[in-house]
Amino acid sequence: MLDYSLAGVLVILFLYQVYFYVRYIAGVSRWGRRNAQKSLDVQDNQLPGVSVIVAARNEEQNLTKFLPSLLGQDYPNYEVIVVNDGSEDNTEALLSDYAHKYKHLHITFVPIEARVTSSKKLALTLAVKAAHNEFLLFTDADCVLESDKWIREMMAPMVGEKAEQRKVVLGYSPYFSDGNAVNQIIRYDTLFNGLQYLGMAYSGHPYMGVGRNLLYRKSMFMELNGFYGLLAFRSGDDDLFVNRVATKQNTAIVASPDSVSWSLPKTTFAEWVVQKRRHLSVSPYYKSATRRRLGLEPLTRGLWYLTIILCFVLGCAWTMALAWVLLVIRLLMQVGIINKAARQFGEKTYGLEVMWYDMILPLFTAFLLSTQPKNSTRCW
Repeated sequence: MLDYSLAGVLVILFLYQVYFYVRYIAGVSRWGRRNAQKSLDVQDNQLPGVSVIVAARNEEQNLTKFLPSLLGQDYPNYEVIVVNDGSEDNTEALLSDYAHKYKHLHITFVPIEARVTSSKKLALTLAVKAAHNEFLLFTDADCVLESDKWIREMMAPMVGEKAEQRKVVLGYSPYFSDGNAVNQIIRYDTLFNGLQYLGMAYSGHPYMGVGRNLLYRKSMFMELNGFYGLLAFRSGDDDLFVNRVATKQNTAIVASPDSVSWSLPKTTFAEWVVQKRRHLSVSPYYKSATRRRLGLEPLTRGLWYLTIILCFVLGCAWTMALAWVLLVIRLLMQVGIINKAARQFGEKTYGLEVMWYDMILPLFTAFLLSTQPKNSTRCW
């Protein structure tokens, strides 16, 4: 009787995991099959103006390296607005030099003496109000763009069929590789999370985006009074805002190779823990449907591995054989789906180490959530 119960639970968990991967994680690959080269076919005279917004605090070195790729985009009508968010290095002088060379670069600033709960939200709000265009495209000061077609790619959903109803476009932003073990974990975690939020959005359940590669309409931002209701949070200018405004009807994704915005990763485990805690701190404030959908996958994943262990420890020969077969099938499915999307983004591919990441990352996330300091999410 125990063997049949274990086998039944194992099969049910296996089927849900297959459903999750095929419907959501594989969504990026489905997008790629249906939208290949679509954005490149848009004519220049069809492309509306766009304002690219960057908030920068003490980013002199990063701006020196990465700002030229943003200012040299192949797009007929765009401006770049950089907000100097109280920098104390030579960011102001650097931006002034660039502004003399590039007429489409505009500069504004948050005063050093400003005392607000989230200076980045204030910086972005100032930039939005200064923007001359309806479409706002966000990235960070440490981001380098995969291609000079980045703006063109991210704007493609705003042209043609259904463009009028679209208000949000979600893009992908991976981290550079530096070869160490922490970097490998960060990059896999970022890839999986990216495939999850992009895939869910493509399947009609958008719930977050990242400010390193995100587009939305200025009119929507102004109608909602910007970040009103989110100002008490240390973060949330991207994921919480998208969770509040994104719907099946108004959200699109872009997952082409040229749409990628690369970013600098944290270099130590301690720095990554701080960053991940900050990102996780707002997840309890997602919509209830989002929390249920996001919680079900790691729950079934944990039960899956627990049932596998019970099959090996308590099961008979055929139960153990079933566990081995389903374990291998799921692993091959994971590697196949994840690697196909990784190649689409120009990311590295993975092998059997996927199983290791698959087991430890949910446990690590659960640990961070359970040990989150009280009142760490809000600023008062």
